[in-house]
Amino acid sequence: MDKLLENKVIFITGAGRGIGAAAARLFVAEGAQVMLASRTESELAAVAKELDTQYVVCDLADPDSVRAAVDRTVAEYGRLDAAFNNGAVGQQPGPMDGLSQEEFDHVYAVNFRGVWSAITAEVAAIRSTSGHGSIVNTSSVGSFAGNAVLPAYGALKRAVNSLTESAAITYAPENIRVNAIAPGVTLTEMLQDWDRATPGVIEGLVAQTPLGRGAEPAEMAEAAAWLLSDRASYVTGAVLRVDGGLGV
Repeated sequence: MDKLLENKVIFITGAGRGIGAAAARLFVAEGAQVMLASRTESELAAVAKELDTQYVVCDLADPDSVRAAVDRTVAEYGRLDAAFNNGAVGQQPGPMDGLSQEEFDHVYAVNFRGVWSAITAEVAAIRSTSGHGSIVNTSSVGSFAGNAVLPAYGALKRAVNSLTESAAITYAPENIRVNAIAPGVTLTEMLQDWDRATPGVIEGLVAQTPLGRGAEPAEMAEAAAWLLSDRASYVTGAVLRVDGGLGV
């Protein structure tokens, strides 16, 4: 059987660690050429060296940086076939009135405007090179319900769901599919940071998860890889829960 992502050029944000780094490893194993993007060069360089691939430092809060990173991908590989918009930042856990304006603005700039900027740049690159392609955004199971502890994070991930659906409708006539994954309890650095700030968070979330465990980042990467692949050729506008049954 052919590899899932054979000969595809894929741009990945948040690729230095967690789900993004796991996706980079899987996508390469499945035949893709990848451009890794993140704000932290030391993490990017380590993953790029492991996979013998290219990377570009990219600040999702800066639209010019996002466009430059996508342009660098096209310059390096000659085209863009797909993108995994995975990069995000967390927020200090707590109620709405405990979050500073500065922190809210940063979460908005990365988690929503950064995805918007990435999609628009990626669509332009796909349109002018491959002519058709696929984009996957990373949402969260926390986007489907109110969250008193992570209100900004949850609200902006819900906005990503809407943006995913709107982009899917907009670009379907050009055969550019846009979907999202909504991870549940995934054992990333971000979740572990939350658990350190609020001990017992992971244990409590796992207790609510029917499969009875947290997921490895590689399990999220598998879902993203399928959505990016031609095997999901009739799937667009979907926000796929990858949550061990947490949302059931």
